[in-house]
Amino acid sequence: MSSSREIRSRTLTGIAAAPGLAAGPAAVWREQAVTIPRSTGRQPATEAARLTTARAAARNEIRALRAKVAADAGQAEAAIFDAHEMFIDDAALLQKAQHAIDSGVNAEAAWADAIEFFASQLEQLPDPTLRARAADVRDVGGRVLDHLLGRRAAGPRLDEPSIVVSRDLAPSQIASLPVARVLAFCTAEGGPTSHTAILAKAWDKPAVVGLGTAVLELRDGTAVLVDGTRGEIVIDPDEQTTREFSQRRAAAERQAATERGAAGDPAITRDHRRVEVVANIGAVEEAAVALEHGAEGIGLLRTEFLYLNRRTAPTEGDHLAVYEAILRVMASRPVIARTMDIGGDKPVPYLDLPKEANPFLGWRAIRISLQRPELFAVQLRALLRASPGHDLRIMFPMIASIDELRAAKAELERAKREVTSAGHPVAPRLQVGMMVEVPAAAVLADQFARETDFFSIGTNDLTQYTMAADRTNERVAHLGDACHPAVLRQIGSVVQAAHRAGRWAGVCGELAGDPDAVPLLLGLDLDELSMAPAAIPAVKAIIRRWSGAGAQRLVAKALDLDSASAVRNLVRTTPPA
Repeated sequence: MSSSREIRSRTLTGIAAAPGLAAGPAAVWREQAVTIPRSTGRQPATEAARLTTARAAARNEIRALRAKVAADAGQAEAAIFDAHEMFIDDAALLQKAQHAIDSGVNAEAAWADAIEFFASQLEQLPDPTLRARAADVRDVGGRVLDHLLGRRAAGPRLDEPSIVVSRDLAPSQIASLPVARVLAFCTAEGGPTSHTAILAKAWDKPAVVGLGTAVLELRDGTAVLVDGTRGEIVIDPDEQTTREFSQRRAAAERQAATERGAAGDPAITRDHRRVEVVANIGAVEEAAVALEHGAEGIGLLRTEFLYLNRRTAPTEGDHLAVYEAILRVMASRPVIARTMDIGGDKPVPYLDLPKEANPFLGWRAIRISLQRPELFAVQLRALLRASPGHDLRIMFPMIASIDELRAAKAELERAKREVTSAGHPVAPRLQVGMMVEVPAAAVLADQFARETDFFSIGTNDLTQYTMAADRTNERVAHLGDACHPAVLRQIGSVVQAAHRAGRWAGVCGELAGDPDAVPLLLGLDLDELSMAPAAIPAVKAIIRRWSGAGAQRLVAKALDLDSASAVRNLVRTTPPA
């Protein structure tokens, strides 16, 4: 890694992307410009064959990286490589490269120009999600170029346990790192939903993103303290700062060990109120991981993974096998399966999804299911067939109107008739709920409560819709904090509406596992919190330190504040009561 001038003894503040504390030497990676050889008069057949060979080698590497990430982090985190593999075989991309090759251009130049053409097109789109795909296209394109040029893949090299520092990191660069030598991630760019943030959380590594270009001025080996919970790093700390940080880290490690030891116990407040703490999962193997971390059930089974990385839609048998496998692991514990939540921001070629300017506001989730009833029915029948002997619950995503909820319930009843007519048993009592992630649903929660068994509040989308801040856009990432009073007030009104109707309400967004938010959600009287498995031990410990009454007093103050930062400061400066 190259070096530049040194910056000393200063604190940089960015965006807290993955919690935890880490200390170690910086390993700074700066991208090096690649010179693409250009020539004409080449034999098209030879150049086409070279490109095919390079693509095949890159495809094998991508599959290996996917398997590595799936094993190290989980299937949900590995799904990005499904899109990467599709980019390699994209017909329009290949056609453009082949057209240049047919004119005698060498494979390197033809491929590089095609990649840059499509990446530039993506960067011009108004939707930040699709703009972010440009980096993925260049990541895939660079891997193929590495094989054409016969050079080693670019990326950080770690000779010792280090703090990885970079402008940003592509998924393949992160996945190529030796996990055991990564102490933390610090990037100049990126937001809370960047690839760095997602994989850092999955690997249980602290991460601070959006630190600005100042972080790139570090030299290799510079001592760095990383606080991924507060979103701060200290560069070249003095002895006292290092000593105090080491004491904080040791205390945090002791506390984490204690929390893990009690993870299997219920989360009961000091005044004897129990809160159900469950897990969000997106693959069969993650069910066992959830139990290991103390999950009392599955609060969100993301079924999207069944639809990705394939050329045809999953069959009823495909669905059934997965649901039965997860239910066997969970035994009598509740499992809430969210029906298909995919849209224009996910690559599902067999659905022929339209390219939309803003897929988060477009044709997605329940809107697709209701307009593709044959696809919806396959999933619903499989869920119903898997239900006997288990506490399986079904949840519809992205509900914005009563008509949508009623239509989804009608499709479920139709599927039930088909299943029973075919001679398959169905659980006699099946809870049916909905996600509250659209402000319209939050505002009219009293009406929805009459038609559903439970609410699960998706704070990720509810926040971005409330704050008009795309959660994938790093430029407005500071607005997308679910601790904002505007979001908390909506959560409170949804819970009240549910309880008045005799229903229960939970949260399944990132907020449920946020240590600052847990006392607030407790005070808002949530019945259930669902989160990434790794967050469960700490969340249970926080609940046990508070009383319900104390949390209610805290949230009453929080709702009168004017910003998310003020709310977080209130929580951090208020001792449990």
